[in-house]
Amino acid sequence: MAKSKQMAVGVDIGGTGVKAALVDVKSGELLSDREKIATPEGGEPDAIRDVVVELIERFDIDDDTPIGVTFPAIVRHGRTMSAANVSKAWIGLEAEQLFEDALGRDIHFVNDADAAGFAEDHYGAAKDASGLVILTTLGTGIGGALIYNGVLIPNVELGHLELDGHDAESRAANSAREREELSWEAWAARLQRYYSHLEFIFSPDLFVVGGGVSKSSEQFLPLLDLKTPIVPAMLRNNAGIIGAAALARGV
Repeated sequence: MAKSKQMAVGVDIGGTGVKAALVDVKSGELLSDREKIATPEGGEPDAIRDVVVELIERFDIDDDTPIGVTFPAIVRHGRTMSAANVSKAWIGLEAEQLFEDALGRDIHFVNDADAAGFAEDHYGAAKDASGLVILTTLGTGIGGALIYNGVLIPNVELGHLELDGHDAESRAANSAREREELSWEAWAARLQRYYSHLEFIFSPDLFVVGGGVSKSSEQFLPLLDLKTPIVPAMLRNNAGIIGAAALARGV
């Protein structure tokens, strides 16, 4: 298995946990159990680096097996330019180099929402879609990814679009629904404003909605009135892992 040209490792770094698995990049299926270690308190770079190294060491892989790593930040040329739910020490850090030095090999380093969007486009809810696919993750904030005919357009901060004088995610993220104890109908009205705005700006061919709340998509997606089809994500918590692995393998 370790010699398969269809295999890669995906690592998904989040604010609460770091997850990893071996992935068959042809099918998008996991080839191993998903390994997970809690994100070290404070989310400092060296501590997270050490967790990633520990996770990679759990897999029996060859030196040439590609490794993809996601991170909750804007990623430009291997440098993290923001930090969500981790230490601010990541801002401006040569993060890709940090992991490559520790692992002794090249990796593919990518924003977490971008990886999830790529996975949904290639293996999940948007597998048969053409044209422009927009993935949004509705969670603590709103993550976003644009994929055009299978090609990822990176670092699209769709949660930070300004709507009615506010960052869109401050009113439309799932955290806002929970914080303000909104009904599904009241939250859907905010989502309507948000997705109508995205639709006007980008004219996408498909919206895919991820994040944990997508498990309850029947409560709010039918309440939206859009010209663009909008569907729940399929890959759930494995999307980042699968997307990171696929991008590392160059799918």
